[in-house]
Amino acid sequence: MSNRLPPLTAFRAFEAAARHLSFAQAAAELNVTPAALSFQIKTLEAHLGSPLFHRHNRAVSLTQAGKTLSPGASDGFATLQNAWRSAQRIVDTQTLIITAGPAFTSKWLAPRLYQFAQDHPDVELRFSANLRIVDFDRDDIDVAIRFGLGPDTGLYSHPLAFEWMTPVLHPDLAARYNTIEALKSATFLYDDSTAFLDPPCDWAAWFRAVGDDFTPATGPRFSQADHAVDAALSGAGVALGRRSLVIKDIAEGRLVAPFDTALTTDANFRFICRQGAQERPAIKALRDWMLDEIAKLSHINDRFTFVSAEEVRPT
Repeated sequence: MSNRLPPLTAFRAFEAAARHLSFAQAAAELNVTPAALSFQIKTLEAHLGSPLFHRHNRAVSLTQAGKTLSPGASDGFATLQNAWRSAQRIVDTQTLIITAGPAFTSKWLAPRLYQFAQDHPDVELRFSANLRIVDFDRDDIDVAIRFGLGPDTGLYSHPLAFEWMTPVLHPDLAARYNTIEALKSATFLYDDSTAFLDPPCDWAAWFRAVGDDFTPATGPRFSQADHAVDAALSGAGVALGRRSLVIKDIAEGRLVAPFDTALTTDANFRFICRQGAQERPAIKALRDWMLDEIAKLSHINDRFTFVSAEEVRPT
């Protein structure tokens, strides 16, 4: 028996037939006639020296040899398809597929994309707003923007900006809640998307950062950070706004940050891609543009005294 592999077309015919357990369905998928598909499978069986299918009147089933070969054939073609998509992504210089969380997409990316499009008309951006963990070897994704501590093992990962949190509210409420004591009577808006952080970066932690042991009563809770920000923008209450999601609203006066204390965390947004892909012109252009946009509002950091969440970790 030769160790030389049979033709790839024969493997492809077998993989489809084993998956469907039907020569007719496999032939339709591969856009060949059932006779042509049957010939390819017979070629494979001849190379092996053993049947791969039991032929019944109106159906087929795998022999033991077929059952042994089927998983490896499926995995092999899946690996080949993934490698092909990855190669296509590398040579495609005009399209970038980006995944980011819904909050970052709506509050950071969307309001700024017009400028990137003007500066880079040759790059088409496509977005997938979700928090699913990305497998760059499987998913059609070029860049992921993710918030947390990492690590991003085996990937290129560049922190975008350090994150801080401070109370933010609609300008109409600013005069009413301009002291710590007055703030205690406000409606507190909760962003539960940061609940995973350790040490906690919540309202109780912020009050400890200003030297107060006040723990707010319950208030409206939001699983998505942008929903909490939108509630603050509508005047529904006071949110503990995250820098990346509220800094533009603060700079442009849609939100007010009435206190000079901001709670910091080691978690941050990272720009993530395959190792080596960071030098692709379109990816490099996107990263550099994002860093430039962040730098434009860095002066707002000067308004605050920063207290680390670690410093006020509950005992």
